[in-house]
Amino acid sequence: MNAFQNMTPSRTQLMMARRERLLGPNNPTFYEEPVHFVRGEGVWLYDASGRRYLDAYNNVPHVGHCHPHVVDAIARQASTLNTHTRYLHDTILDYAERLTATYHRSLSTVLFTCTGSEANDVALRMARTATGNHGIIVTDFTYHGNTTAVMELATLLPREDGFSTYLRTIPAPDSYHLLPGEASKEDMAARVLQHLDAAIASLQDAGHGVAAILLCPIFANEGFPDLPAGFLQNIATKVRAAGGVVIADEVQAGFGRTGGGMWGHQYSGFIPDIATMGKPMGNGHPIGGVVTTSEIMHAFRTKNLYFNTFGGNPVSCAAGLAVLDVIEREKLIENAGTVGAYSKNKMRSLAKKFGFLGDVRGAGLFFGAEFIRPGERLTADPKLAKRATNLMRENGVVMGLIGRKENLFKIRPPMPFSQSNADYLFEIMEHVLGRL
Repeated sequence: MNAFQNMTPSRTQLMMARRERLLGPNNPTFYEEPVHFVRGEGVWLYDASGRRYLDAYNNVPHVGHCHPHVVDAIARQASTLNTHTRYLHDTILDYAERLTATYHRSLSTVLFTCTGSEANDVALRMARTATGNHGIIVTDFTYHGNTTAVMELATLLPREDGFSTYLRTIPAPDSYHLLPGEASKEDMAARVLQHLDAAIASLQDAGHGVAAILLCPIFANEGFPDLPAGFLQNIATKVRAAGGVVIADEVQAGFGRTGGGMWGHQYSGFIPDIATMGKPMGNGHPIGGVVTTSEIMHAFRTKNLYFNTFGGNPVSCAAGLAVLDVIEREKLIENAGTVGAYSKNKMRSLAKKFGFLGDVRGAGLFFGAEFIRPGERLTADPKLAKRATNLMRENGVVMGLIGRKENLFKIRPPMPFSQSNADYLFEIMEHVLGRL
């Protein structure tokens, strides 16, 4: 190969340059060597060269990439009718009934959006309308979407403009990195509750009052910590006593992901006043939603004019119904419980073998382990974690990182992920970790 050929840019480099020119700079991609996928099926992805990758990351194709039942439902409805939601159609009502039936009986009404970001945006408006207050509480390491309103709550991301005066934060729960003087996760929980008391008092003193606390029921972005029993119920009790409501962001925790019920709040042992949904609802088709009580919905609808051109359109609702079909028929919640437990045990075995793996945790098909410096239990090693994730990609497994230090393996595959898929994953992982 001559010198000129050595200088010829690769297909990936050409695509990245085109991407920056057309989509703008600082447009995030995964991995040091971005991957170009062209096809998906079940838990597998295929790149432009035909190479197969195990998808151990994506919750958007919740019931599997290109599931035939969902694809057929979308195609049939698209070939019949697709229009906006100011006309009547049965599918939105059928889906609303079927979806709300999976919630506690108090959460009986639903509003459809196109994305989870929109859903969280509307949930904030509902909370403020219903309570008459304006203050919002979140954790100090979280993300709930990219509308202007919810981006103001994104403590996970750096901000040059600071945070809104109506926002207060509490420490993200962390059952592994306990502070000096804390002997258990119960001690950690007590500290978080003390910060919640202070956040409530601060909002009240500032005249904002408490409209809501917005949280993920499994604190996914915070690193999905193990929580003591009753922790979230105690949070809900304090917020409601202050006049606020509890919003559960179910985008990552919902639709059976934890293996402990359909919704993350069921797994975590509390009932929210409002729940929001997004990515997994349509298995990749853009649909989101807000489920709440009839009282909150009535207050919102009578004091606000709200409509969404495409939220709840016939095709999106057909996709949503098909996803519920697959979850039920293929027993995917039960699968998440059994395969998730099996996978955590496999991960614990690797942690015993490799000294740089620390705490193993998770729920159902959302699990992982921390990368630490050997012999230093609480010292994160994000560089090693990043190298491991890139090596997994090089070896044909797609997964990610999460947590405050970005040192936690984030394994969150499509729900049909099987025990044999887990065996394949951990065979590759053991090989990769051995190279570190």
